[in-house]
Amino acid sequence: MKAVIYRSYGGPEVLEYVDIPDPAAGAGEVLVRLQAACSAPFDWKLRAGLLQQHFQVTFPAVPGRDGVGTVEAVGAAVTDLARGDRVSVIAAYRHQGTYAEKIAVPRQNLVLCPAALTPVQAVAGLNAGINAYTCFTMADIQPGQRVLIHGGAGAVGGILVQLCHKHGADVTATCRASNRDYVIGLGADRAIAYDTEDFGVLSDIDVVVDLIGGDVHDRSYPVLRRGGKLIYLNALPITDRGVEYGVTVKLGSTGGSAGADTINKVLELAAAGIFVPQVASTLPLSDAIAAHRRMESGLVTRGRLVLTM
Repeated sequence: MKAVIYRSYGGPEVLEYVDIPDPAAGAGEVLVRLQAACSAPFDWKLRAGLLQQHFQVTFPAVPGRDGVGTVEAVGAAVTDLARGDRVSVIAAYRHQGTYAEKIAVPRQNLVLCPAALTPVQAVAGLNAGINAYTCFTMADIQPGQRVLIHGGAGAVGGILVQLCHKHGADVTATCRASNRDYVIGLGADRAIAYDTEDFGVLSDIDVVVDLIGGDVHDRSYPVLRRGGKLIYLNALPITDRGVEYGVTVKLGSTGGSAGADTINKVLELAAAGIFVPQVASTLPLSDAIAAHRRMESGLVTRGRLVLTM
């Protein structure tokens, strides 16, 4: 089968589009013929060696954690899936990833994919949807609350804007000036262009969801009301100043181990149109190098970049 691999840390050029042996479904595993995979920021940061402190890679490695495809075979003890079933896959980072035509994963690493979603939609909403839904539920967003979302034009931020809007919150999102109309179109009540405006003029915000970190995180504390909440995802390093400002600070993450219930809930919300997975663009699997170059250069906004097989 065709797959993308890398044999050492480095720039996008270390990626190779090659033939590797087909995997097989062992006991308790499912063999999936993939149709689409997300090319996410985690992938290029892992490939570049920026995450070595937290994640060790066994070379040669196949990148990618999110995939959608059809069941090709099942191993012993798998009785609830059959050949042809369409499934969403989350691969363990220590094993083969989804930048490949086929993947064998433990049964617990996949769920049935709703028929209402195309493979590209389903994969674009998978990890981004899990992160957005986790932040949303952790913040316990209530109708009428004033919510500020940093990075509203990104894959996670765009879904969060939609979830909060549908739930009746008053939504402000930060984004580039060029993405202002896009973010408003997702349901934000207002958009603050971080390249021309300062969100620091805001005050009495109930919830901030920070998808950026660093200086943006630090400057978010003064805009919150006392008793407010600041939910963040690991991006740039942050300093927790919750006690100083009288706010609750929480990491909005599943730790990379979202359960089947959460994954199913996210896909159900997408299938029902509660949020629409955002797709920046699609590229064939053979163009993975170009995908990583675009991500690493900060050229991917308005959703996920999806590789198709």
